[in-house]
Amino acid sequence: MMTRPRDQVSAKERMVYIEEHISEPHPSMRKLQELTKAHESGDMLSFYDGTVLLSNMIKFAGAKKCIDVGVFTGYSSLAWALSVPEDGKVVACDTSTEFTDIGKPFWKEAGVDHKIDLRIAPAVDTLQSLIDAGESGTFDFIYVDGDKLNADVIYELSLKLLRTNGIIAFDNSFMHGHLLKPEDEDERQDVSVIRKLNVKIQQDSRVTAVMLDVADGVYVCGKN
Repeated sequence: MMTRPRDQVSAKERMVYIEEHISEPHPSMRKLQELTKAHESGDMLSFYDGTVLLSNMIKFAGAKKCIDVGVFTGYSSLAWALSVPEDGKVVACDTSTEFTDIGKPFWKEAGVDHKIDLRIAPAVDTLQSLIDAGESGTFDFIYVDGDKLNADVIYELSLKLLRTNGIIAFDNSFMHGHLLKPEDEDERQDVSVIRKLNVKIQQDSRVTAVMLDVADGVYVCGKN
């Protein structure tokens, strides 16, 4: 393991410094962020620093076709839609309109609602339908922040849909710290699934992957 210089500050102090030096969000993103945080399920909101990092990756890659697995209130879908060009698109996957309806007015306010194709169905079904429609190898970026129990299937379908050098980014790769501890025989099923997937990705020659200490851990995989 690489030896790193000893840090002069705590992790909390470092995070405060990072947050003080991050670019301001788009006005519509800020409004949706604040509204979502006030919601009883607001802790499901994607972290802003991770969203900015991935938005930059989308722009650096010149991505036009994206998939967002786990829309919630539409915050991440909005971020990706703002990051792709005018002729880009984001296929947004969720199983209910209960939360996605919260974000729709902000998609429209930001002028990107025409870029977002909301599919209300299990993510596995939506991804398979894209493959069946002949869209394998045409997507540039896929973000996975939902349906943890099917994460391995989503990973395999995503690899089919991605072009070479396309990116899959899995959120919650730390599972709120559970994966930084030894496996427990009573471990939650979703934690166990992500634990196994993390090992699989690290050993998978089909991708070049790095896990980032951003938000709750973001596993970024480039398709070889």
